[in-house]
Amino acid sequence: MSHSEKHQQTQPDFPITDRVREALAITQRGCEELLPEGEWVKKLARSEATGVPLRIKLGLDPTAPDIHLGHTVVLNKLRQLQDLGHTVIFLIGDFTSLIGDPSGRNSTRPPLTAEQVKANAETYYRQASLVLDPQRTEIRYNSEWCDALGARGMIQLASRYTVARMMERDDFTKRYKEGTPISVHEFLYPLMQGYDSVALKSDLELGGTDQKFNLLMGRHLQAEYGQEPQCILTMPLLEGLDGVDKMSKSKNNYIGISEPANTMFGKLMSISDVLMWKYFTLLSFRPMDEITKLKAECESGRNPRDAKVMLAQEIVTRFHSAEAAEAALADFTNRARGGVPEDIPSVELKLADGAPLGIGALLKQAGLVASTSEASRLIEQGGIRVNSETISDKALKLPAGEYVVQVGKRKFAKVTLF
Repeated sequence: MSHSEKHQQTQPDFPITDRVREALAITQRGCEELLPEGEWVKKLARSEATGVPLRIKLGLDPTAPDIHLGHTVVLNKLRQLQDLGHTVIFLIGDFTSLIGDPSGRNSTRPPLTAEQVKANAETYYRQASLVLDPQRTEIRYNSEWCDALGARGMIQLASRYTVARMMERDDFTKRYKEGTPISVHEFLYPLMQGYDSVALKSDLELGGTDQKFNLLMGRHLQAEYGQEPQCILTMPLLEGLDGVDKMSKSKNNYIGISEPANTMFGKLMSISDVLMWKYFTLLSFRPMDEITKLKAECESGRNPRDAKVMLAQEIVTRFHSAEAAEAALADFTNRARGGVPEDIPSVELKLADGAPLGIGALLKQAGLVASTSEASRLIEQGGIRVNSETISDKALKLPAGEYVVQVGKRKFAKVTLF
């Protein structure tokens, strides 16, 4: 008999009340998978009967300082569970980020320095508390127990899992078959994440669908250490602005929650009318029946732009303010009409011997494009405007004077040539 079976035999069954059913419905709203559902219902019933809150864990690696909207999918779920009275443990993986995570990657992820980790962790928490209730959030760093393990403890932990089971993980299987190197330390990452659940006595762990293997590791190790295993809740991965890849910093298709209100608003307005409904489900706090009604109205002829504005305003209000959301809408509308925002950067460029400057060189020197070849490509696509006129001539040369230069929809500069 396994540890978890023994545990369940000794646990009395508590009544499944309407409040327990309601808590289950809130847990499952928008989720991909809740495993095992029956065990979670028992935990909810026990908590309801005893008044002891459940411990809900979300582990994040501070690999970069910005939390983006993709991360807030799980943060929103944590907030809903906090509002039911449970304790949320926001776990900063400061120790684990020194290892790097192979999830979904086909090459080893470079580790961070301790200084980078500390700075990023502080930024992470500051941003996450815009979504979480700080009064019901326990902040922990996994170095607290991982550093204490030492070499002996690490080897003992590694004995709790087999290489065959480790190789069942999709990305390891794929890399092994392709002959792509896998470092031994990468096997330690899921083990360490699982050990975090043991250290925290977690009842539920949240993560993205790509984290399922690591979340299940927590269940396995808790049973190995004689604890009641956690349940796992996976949330769908949010596609980025391109609607193709998952939102991530490395793909540059993300909306950071600390970005300026106007940028956030403009990026949200750029998503497709199809993707917008997934964003509504996962990011909005509006009731689902309200979203369903809005979708039906758009399918019956209402302009989907109305719905997108509602979504963009709700999210900008959450991370900035209602006033900022109104100002961002006004700014967006102004730009859509070909207007120029008020606070654009000014750049002064000196002409060599007073000779006119080519448009490609001007864009590069003004820092609006990375290279003259990027400038050429954007001109071909009709993405460059000078004084509100679209430029089509790559050989255009501009004499001394003042110009308002626009690249794409959102990048502007006032360029003075002298």
